[in-house]
Amino acid sequence: MKQLLTFIMAASCTLCAAAESKRPNIVFIFSDDHAYQAISAYGDARKLIKTPNLDRLAREGMRFDRCLIPNSICGPSRATVMTGKYSHSNRFFNNSNSRFDGSQTTMPKLLQAAGYQTGIVGKWHLVTDPTGFDYWEILPGQGVYYNPPMIRNGERVKQDGYTTDIITDLSIEWLKKRDQSKPFLLMCHNKAPHREWEPNLKHLGHDGDRKYAEPETLFDDYAGRGKAEREQDMTIEKTMNDKDNKLVAPGQLTPEQLKVWNAYYEPRNEAFRKANPQGKDLVRWKYNRYMHDYLGCIKSVDENAGRLLKFLDDAGLADNTIVVYSSDQGFYLGEHGWFDKRWIFEESLRSPLMVRWPCVTKPGSVNKDLVSNLDFAETFLDAAGAAVPAEMQGRSLVPVLKGQTPADWRKSFYYHYYEFPGPHSVARHYGVVTDRYKLVRFYEPAMNYWELFDLQKDPREMRSVFGQADYADAQKQLEAELARLRSELKVPDPDPEETIIKRGTGKAGKTGKAGGKKKAK
Repeated sequence: MKQLLTFIMAASCTLCAAAESKRPNIVFIFSDDHAYQAISAYGDARKLIKTPNLDRLAREGMRFDRCLIPNSICGPSRATVMTGKYSHSNRFFNNSNSRFDGSQTTMPKLLQAAGYQTGIVGKWHLVTDPTGFDYWEILPGQGVYYNPPMIRNGERVKQDGYTTDIITDLSIEWLKKRDQSKPFLLMCHNKAPHREWEPNLKHLGHDGDRKYAEPETLFDDYAGRGKAEREQDMTIEKTMNDKDNKLVAPGQLTPEQLKVWNAYYEPRNEAFRKANPQGKDLVRWKYNRYMHDYLGCIKSVDENAGRLLKFLDDAGLADNTIVVYSSDQGFYLGEHGWFDKRWIFEESLRSPLMVRWPCVTKPGSVNKDLVSNLDFAETFLDAAGAAVPAEMQGRSLVPVLKGQTPADWRKSFYYHYYEFPGPHSVARHYGVVTDRYKLVRFYEPAMNYWELFDLQKDPREMRSVFGQADYADAQKQLEAELARLRSELKVPDPDPEETIIKRGTGKAGKTGKAGGKKKAK
């Protein structure tokens, strides 16, 4: 036995030494609106779902518990990943009238220049055509869940099947055909689990009509907070519509697919109509239908992450490949009665992040530093041995992944949301986040107020303590830190005209051929 262990350790060291001598491949699996609460490795008290393949990344790599998003909405988050910059610097502010400037410096372009082969498959959502990629096959706009149209290097194509499966199929196909003399960057970007949360048909019965545990704040009345929280339009009670609730079938289904859909949903929908629940009973019905559908989408995300990991194993690529799993932002799963994102508040602000880097990152490690998708571009470049441009506003996570967080790592984080008026009516706001506090300014003229939350005493962010005497010192320090961050990051004040949707209309701006007209959901 001792000889066997010695042999295994020696073989492992040899593999690590070989891996360290080569530039690593990078596989970046990125989902849309995947709440950390819906990954079992994060240990949500409701035990919503088991995600064995995503949990494998946490078990074999590092789980980050404080990965924060600088602008919690789909397009701006993706622009940040591409550029390593805040929205005011990369000029992509919102989902309604922003267009990504593909001529600017981006991480894929820099990796290409460093000799990497680059590919992106799936959701893009930045309106203009991708740049910096040897291969791209993207969904127009938000994309659809079934039988999706796609755009392959500028050419419109039609795919048949379930979109999460298709994105993984295409990703694996590209990996098989790639130039094997070069290291690669693969960005595998799922549409799921974005609204309207339409599961793979094979997963329609996945939960056996389970009644899900409710979040404690499902019936939040927003007392102790301000006008913005009260006047939003993102509640399960009032905002979810018949399509969200699967009382209407999607239009993209084939007759055969529609038959399977109706066989599952229609008996349950008929029972719902007959029962005719009202008030809190109706909210509970909607919440359980939402959880069935959303988590059904996650099952496919998890399965397909497993397929990618298996391909890397079988192809002998795993030992020299960094695998990253994350989402463009967090998401509400009934907390505060909400779905969607946008807020500086925890469920929206915080994204899942798990990184496996064999021979570099300690398996099963957990990190609680303030990190961000703002750091992804810098991390990928650093890992590849490429220079990180000074204009990027994040920091490389490479030392953190080695278990050596720098002494001067950030202790505070700047957040800024712009899209108002617009879908879900979340007021524009900015703020500063630390390990314990959040200071927030809602700066819409009709609101213009501040909030302060003590995450240690009030982790669910139910009561603002702004202006209270016992928080005066903390408030003063946070105000100074917020001013420092805005100055350091060169945040314009007042905000530039292009950051807001045209007032009073909510109309979107021009669209590009790759994205088509985008829905700002």
